[in-house]
Amino acid sequence: MLNIGIMGSTGYAGAELLRLLTAHPQVKIKFLGSHNYAGQEFSNIYQNFAGSFNDQICSGADLETMSKECDVVFLALPNGIALTEVNEGILSKAKIIDLSADFRLKDADVYEKWYNKQHKSKELLSNAVYGLCEINCEKIKCSRLIANPGCYATCSILALYPLLEAGIVNFKDIIIDAMSGVSGAGRAAELGSLFCEVNETTKAYKVISHRHTPEIKEQLSVAAGAKVSLIFTPHLVPMNRGILVTVYAKLTDKVTYEEVLDAYRARYAGEYFIRMTKKETFPETRWVKASNFCDIGFALDEDSGRIIIVAAIDNLVKGAAGQAVQNMNIMFELDEKMGLENVPVFPC
Repeated sequence: MLNIGIMGSTGYAGAELLRLLTAHPQVKIKFLGSHNYAGQEFSNIYQNFAGSFNDQICSGADLETMSKECDVVFLALPNGIALTEVNEGILSKAKIIDLSADFRLKDADVYEKWYNKQHKSKELLSNAVYGLCEINCEKIKCSRLIANPGCYATCSILALYPLLEAGIVNFKDIIIDAMSGVSGAGRAAELGSLFCEVNETTKAYKVISHRHTPEIKEQLSVAAGAKVSLIFTPHLVPMNRGILVTVYAKLTDKVTYEEVLDAYRARYAGEYFIRMTKKETFPETRWVKASNFCDIGFALDEDSGRIIIVAAIDNLVKGAAGQAVQNMNIMFELDEKMGLENVPVFPC
């Protein structure tokens, strides 16, 4: 049994982590860390855990304390905290899976530019593994520090990676349109997340300035073997959870549907959580809700010489907590699917 600690357990991603780990047969929850709710029963904060699911008291325990008693600690905290808390001493005692952006980017200068924070743990960046499980599985197995990918980044990268790797699309001509449910903004009370502000409207936000942009570029550049140029535009839609990404990319040569499908099948062979939709059927957020699946479909436009790729994930699961659990399973040589094999929920 693995002893688990969750810092930031009362945020949306932290609560989703607990929901998934509650059904995991190989873990024991040692700490539910919460700065705002220390001393309160978790089931009083999230009443879906009432009864026999979890009546633990939220703790104000720090990372040093957790690392001494846990095999792995999940950090579901705002950006800028992990880089001040994680150090070699912590990593010598426990493995860390960080759900923030603090260790996702290899270039500290890029992080400081996009997140407007000084990176105080630059020495750890070379050791951190970008935890996109379907791409970096072998690196994850021997890592002590996992940078859990962002939600938009997860969906965008999985949609494009095989085609850039195979040279099917032009790495200098990519447009990514992405839509997210409101839970992606977190649980903190903010004007832009209030019901009246998001209901009955859809809007683009952080146009050419969203912080997942450099993350997407960095990882796709690895796939392409060259610096990728792309435009990424996120949109907020009035739903609780889910991400839908639509990618427009220029083909490098004329290809058939089957040739493109073969590229996806070759890269994602044996990957349980990647589901390719049938021809002329495209992913929808409702079919991945509360699951760790990423659904991908595509169409070829002969007139423009472009491919249109559509991908969908649940931003709180494959885009956050589910991928974190998947990373944990890989790190400790457990079945990658353990605790994550639930059927997506519909209707919800």
